[in-house]
Amino acid sequence: MGIKLNNVRLSFPSLWSTEKFNQEDTGKYACTFILDKIDHAEKIEEIKSKIAEGIKTEFKGKDVPADKICLKDGDESGRDEYANSYIIKGSTKKRPTIIDRDKTPLLEEDGKPYSGCYVNAIIDLWYQNNNYGKRVNCNLLGVQFYKDGESFGAGPVDVTDDFDSFDDDF
Repeated sequence: MGIKLNNVRLSFPSLWSTEKFNQEDTGKYACTFILDKIDHAEKIEEIKSKIAEGIKTEFKGKDVPADKICLKDGDESGRDEYANSYIIKGSTKKRPTIIDRDKTPLLEEDGKPYSGCYVNAIIDLWYQNNNYGKRVNCNLLGVQFYKDGESFGAGPVDVTDDFDSFDDDF
């Protein structure tokens, strides 16, 4: 059983198609979840505890650099939307389950989930120890749309008021 995240904000979702990095396809579906430091304090501590347990078990207690751990302090990111939060990025090579509040499957044309909305999610931690180094990664299992939120990024701009009105007389 994975770790369930409730009522967290969604950022940088690549849920319908695999994400791109430097114009290259990563081959992975991914998104970042934003956990408020106060509202999600217990969940953040649970994740930190699981990470510490995994490091002790999988890496015999050897340190793993903070930049190689999937849970990060949002205040150190430089992004305003991550302030006072922790962030965790999950990814998977297989498209994750994406459902609505009533558990019906969502399609891309439904327009949700989107960056800035609130979701519930199921994630799982996994520990990498190979020739690429030691890392604590997050596997994305599923996302459930929970509620609307202010969209991140530039949305469409309404310029209607910038135009003049004209009568039908030419």
